[in-house]
Amino acid sequence: MVYMRHASARPSTIAATAIGTLIAALALAGCTANRGESGGSSYQGKPGAPAPSPGWGGGPGTEVDADRQTQSTFAIDIDTASYNFARRQILDGQRPDPGTVRPEEFVNAFRQDFPQPSGSGFAVALDGARPPRTHETDGAVRLVRVGLQTRADDPASRPDAALTFVIDVSGSMAEPGRLDLVQDALHTLVDQLRDSDRVAIVAYAREPRVVREMTPARSRDALHQAIAELEPGGSTNLEGGLVTGYRVARDGFASGATNRVILLSDGLANVGNTTAEPILRQIREEAAKKIALLGVGVGSEYGDHLMERLADQGDGFVTYVSERQQARQLFVYRLPATLTVRALDAKVQVTFDPETVASYRLVGYENRVVDAEDFRNDRVDGGEVGPGHSVAALYVVRLRSEDNGGGRVAEARVRWLDPQSREPQEIASTIRVADLSGDFAGGSPRLQVCYVAAYFAEALRNSRYAEEVRLHDLAALADTAHHATDDPQVRELADLIRRSS
Repeated sequence: MVYMRHASARPSTIAATAIGTLIAALALAGCTANRGESGGSSYQGKPGAPAPSPGWGGGPGTEVDADRQTQSTFAIDIDTASYNFARRQILDGQRPDPGTVRPEEFVNAFRQDFPQPSGSGFAVALDGARPPRTHETDGAVRLVRVGLQTRADDPASRPDAALTFVIDVSGSMAEPGRLDLVQDALHTLVDQLRDSDRVAIVAYAREPRVVREMTPARSRDALHQAIAELEPGGSTNLEGGLVTGYRVARDGFASGATNRVILLSDGLANVGNTTAEPILRQIREEAAKKIALLGVGVGSEYGDHLMERLADQGDGFVTYVSERQQARQLFVYRLPATLTVRALDAKVQVTFDPETVASYRLVGYENRVVDAEDFRNDRVDGGEVGPGHSVAALYVVRLRSEDNGGGRVAEARVRWLDPQSREPQEIASTIRVADLSGDFAGGSPRLQVCYVAAYFAEALRNSRYAEEVRLHDLAALADTAHHATDDPQVRELADLIRRSS
């Protein structure tokens, strides 16, 4: 693995406390803000629209001629809802709608193995290998993993939190695994909050209602009672609930604290505006004032597109949960450990050497691409990343020659704004042909998981590139990676692939 570390500083340990974990998720909620409006690559279609049919340089996610375009630029993204929702559907015996499958969210749903930097900012890691022997391609193709990692921090030093929960209590939330799951997770969270934190609760069905204005967390009995008394029924006015939630968050805004709106819903709006843009126009001003949105999706039927658009354009991100333990892990274990934002508006630009590379393809990130010339335009939003967080992207690269072992394949550069000074910073790392010469089986187990997750997503979304792999081969590779990592999530990935065969 080739990597570069940013400026040195004393490393900290991760404290696994519940509120630290949730607040980290909220801190990351600046991710992908307004990206759909701010730019796209020179071959990007309308943001949010389906990718064009695959072809040579025909659109995001397709093979790009390195002679025509050497740079691939995208904003960092940490959403994982696509994988978690697909998981739920597969376990229920269904096949996901191809339009809800986003490969980058499959890749980033799994742990990585990137080294942490000793200071603020990022470590950039590049590694790769030949594809597995079961991959139907020629000998010139290589896999390249681009990895970014921030340093973990101690959640004990986090700022206080002012959290506004906007909870869908419409009739559809009566299904087991919806409102009951939300209530259980919120009860768990309330017990972990500091006395100095504050919580507001807004519920919505046909009309929104403020269940609790901003309430100190030390009033736990009152908060538990408010959560327990939520009951489902009626239609779904998501617009009214979210607008009211932002009003409550604005009225209870706490300077120096983390101010966030957390939308918990199945995303199936049927009253008022039911598409993202009209709703976003009403909350965009508040989102710009650092009241970011975290979307938590639930339910066997789920409005994926609406929830993703709201979170991305509401200066935030979205995830999905389907089980009680999974929901508790969201708030307690799975997300980074502290509030502190390590990097603002982070973007990645990978520059391929056309002397060495004939073509390349970024797997996923279709609605995250940015114009190459906007990489250093700090008015174009990127993603916000918190402590201890990793982001991975997989490229499939076709070399001009297998013999040019000393040739440079690509330089990966990340640019971000320092959260305190707002000054731009950059760091880069380079990978060469020789770094990609190893067999797939000898590569990092986490690289192997990255490949399996990415191509599983390609299969589920009926990509033309799925024709290069077979599901039973992917499952076997996941088995091997599980033996190397002892990661139960990787074992489950193998099971999901087999269920989809």
